[in-house]
Amino acid sequence: QVQLVESGGGLVQAGGSLRLSCAASGLTFSSYTMGWFRQAPGKERDFVAAINWSGGFTSYADSVKGRFTISRDNAKNTVYLQMSSLKPEDTAVYRCAAGLISYSWRNAGGYNYWGQGTQVTVSS
Repeated sequence: QVQLVESGGGLVQAGGSLRLSCAASGLTFSSYTMGWFRQAPGKERDFVAAINWSGGFTSYADSVKGRFTISRDNAKNTVYLQMSSLKPEDTAVYRCAAGLISYSWRNAGGYNYWGQGTQVTVSS
């Protein structure tokens, strides 16, 4: 079965950095658009970033543009989210998602598979 397993979350001070990883199995990883979403307590799930199957195209939420970088390694079936200049408002559970989609990357409903998530906490 398909599994997406996130790692790399943790507690970091404001201004710090973290790199999240999402290891995929059970699917043809190189065929899928990969996305990162986050959800803070009491808030809706928000789009963070997405990358197309080849890594040639990326998309970011305005709130993270210039601070976060999404990348993928199709040989390792892994997608990454490098997060820098972290702010307390970045605190959330971060989940990766895989979808056979070519547009509307920001729409969570378009993704077929989801990981369980990893907690990121940014202290002020």
